[in-house]
Amino acid sequence: MITKEAVAAAPAPAPAAPAPMRPGKKRPAWDEVPRWQIYLPLGIYLVFTLIPFYWILLFAVRPAGSTSLVPWPMTTEHFEKVWTDRGFGTYFTNSVYVGLATLVMTTLVALAGGYALARFDFKIKRVFMLALLCSQFVPGALLLVPLFEIFAGLQMINSLGSVIIAETVFQLPLSIILISNFIKNVPYSLEEAAWVDGCGRFRAFRIVVLPLLRPGLIAVGSFAFVHSWNHFLFALMFLNNQHKQTIPVGLNSLMSADSVDLGALAAGGIVAAVPVVIVFAFIQKWLITGFSAGAVKG
Repeated sequence: MITKEAVAAAPAPAPAAPAPMRPGKKRPAWDEVPRWQIYLPLGIYLVFTLIPFYWILLFAVRPAGSTSLVPWPMTTEHFEKVWTDRGFGTYFTNSVYVGLATLVMTTLVALAGGYALARFDFKIKRVFMLALLCSQFVPGALLLVPLFEIFAGLQMINSLGSVIIAETVFQLPLSIILISNFIKNVPYSLEEAAWVDGCGRFRAFRIVVLPLLRPGLIAVGSFAFVHSWNHFLFALMFLNNQHKQTIPVGLNSLMSADSVDLGALAAGGIVAAVPVVIVFAFIQKWLITGFSAGAVKG
C-alpha cells in the first residue's frame, strides 16, 4: 500500500525536454510582430502629417484661380507678392534679429543661473526652484499688461528690444532648469582637478565644463529661437510700426474680415517654416541628446 509519506518523498518528475528544432529554423520570439503592423500605423500617421504641408505647397506654387490638385505649371508670383508688396522681406529680417538676440540672451542668462543652481547651495534654493516651476503655469497673455506698462515707462514700445526682453524672460525658467540638470551630470571632480592645476573657477568652467554642455546649450538655444520666431502676442502688442513687425504678425495681416489671399498666405507660411525646418535638420542630433540629458537629474 502506497502511503502519503511515500508519495511526498518521491522525487518530482523531470520536465519534458523541448522538442528538437529543425536545422536552420529560428524559434519565434513572443514579442516579434509582423512588419505590416508597424509600417501601417506609421504610414497612416505620415500621410496625415504630410497632407497639410502638401496643401500649403500646392496653394503657394499654383497659379491664382487654379483648382488643380497637381502644382503644374508652377509659379512664384505668390512668393514675389508677399516678399515685396506685403513686406515679408522686412518681417523676415526682424524675426531673424529677434530670434538670434533671444537665443544669445537666454543662453547666457540660463547658463549663469543653471550653474548657480547646480553647484551652489543657498537658503532659498528650493523656493527659487519652486518659483521657476510655478512660472511655467502662467500663460503669456497674463504678462501682456504688466510688460506693456513697464516698457511704456522705459519708452521701449515699438522697439524690437521690448520683444527680445519679453521673449527672454518668458523662456528663462525652463532654460535654467534644463541647463542646471545638464550641469549636474558633469562630474564635479573635473572642475576640482582643474583648480588643482591652477585654474580659477571661471577658467575651469570655460575649459572643462562648457565644452561638455554643447548639446544642452543647443537644445536651449534652439528652443528659445523657435519660440521667439513663432510667438505672436508680444510682437502684436509691443510693435505698432509695420516696419518693426515680425513674420507671425505679417501672416495675420494677410487675413481680413472680407477675404483671404490663400496663395499669399501659403507662400508666407512657407517663408516662415523653411528656416525653422532647416535649423532643426542640422541640430536634431544635439537637440535630442540635450533634452534627454537635461531632463535627468545627475
